[in-house]
Amino acid sequence: MDQATYNKIVSFIWGIADDVLRDLFKRGKYPDVILPMCVIRRMDAVLEPSKQKVLDTKEMLDAAGITEQRAALAAAAGQAFYNTSRFTLRDLKSRGSQQQLLADFEDYLNGFSPNVQDILENFKFRNQLTTLSKADALGTLINKFLDPDIDLSPAGIDNHSMGTVFEELVRKFNEDNNEEAGEHWTPRDAVRLMANLIFLPIQNELKSGSYLLYDCACGTGGMLTVAEETLAEIAKNHNLQINSHLYGQEINPETYAVCKADMLLKGEGENAEHIVGGAEWSTLSHDAFPAQEFDFMLANPPYGKSWKKDLADMGGKDGMRDPRFKVVHQGEELSLVTRSSDGQMLFLASMASKMNNSSVLGSRIAEVHNGSSLFTGIVDPNF
Repeated sequence: MDQATYNKIVSFIWGIADDVLRDLFKRGKYPDVILPMCVIRRMDAVLEPSKQKVLDTKEMLDAAGITEQRAALAAAAGQAFYNTSRFTLRDLKSRGSQQQLLADFEDYLNGFSPNVQDILENFKFRNQLTTLSKADALGTLINKFLDPDIDLSPAGIDNHSMGTVFEELVRKFNEDNNEEAGEHWTPRDAVRLMANLIFLPIQNELKSGSYLLYDCACGTGGMLTVAEETLAEIAKNHNLQINSHLYGQEINPETYAVCKADMLLKGEGENAEHIVGGAEWSTLSHDAFPAQEFDFMLANPPYGKSWKKDLADMGGKDGMRDPRFKVVHQGEELSLVTRSSDGQMLFLASMASKMNNSSVLGSRIAEVHNGSSLFTGIVDPNF
């Protein structure tokens, strides 16, 4: 996609917020509507060619009494997601009343597959629908995303470019809302430095194959994306066939939704399944990948933040049994538990516990420490 087309799409979607949402929502709430609608419109366009096949498959499965339908419906859609509603967004353009439009739009949303439902729920998108409907703005919003001047179908924009557009919208909203640096995103220059630190020193030792990448506080997924791109560039330069498998965990519902949606928009359905998050998924007290080891890890965990709730959920310092935070040195068991006012070092201990001891290369970690400096670590499997 050329830069002019990219800029046009970003500017158009960015403009929808002021055109439709002004006076209905505070500016800080704009992304709660625009980002999920961007995801919905893209998925709607991707699924349009296979819509009838999905509906026919759904009818066949229901008639046969088959309850576990996800794999068959995804196969019918040819995607990692699907929608079994009889509607498409285009079907919703003309409705006699806002009440009917709201009911049909909710039916449309309910037709999406569980992975998309997870995204919509963490965006809390349905919470915004009543306000949009009462203001007679829901139809306008839908029509804006269907404008012929902006083509969000695969014919108009490929998966990678769509993911890039989505990431740019997230960045602009964060900047517009004066998000504190490091709260939900890390500057790309810092992320690229982290990726270079863990990959470049061993680029000549990499082999063709699969590598597992992990971010224990993945936010909107920027670190995983840049790490994947950096590894792909190294593979290209060294004529290697490398597959990157991305894993991430994020407690903030909205940023988790952004991360998972971004993976799906890029056509990375398998990676999207490895992104776990939401308010109940604290990395410290609810590890999503307890038995998994990783080759490369990057993170910007929260610093200066109390983890007293996690500590209580884990049984307190005396009752904590999590093996991530214990080491044995010369026969003595030592605790890695830090003061409850700052749990950043616990994230590092968690990553260290997931280092791959069976790999010839071992594992490499890059972490933003105290919001400014970088920590990089290496484990030698022969040590």
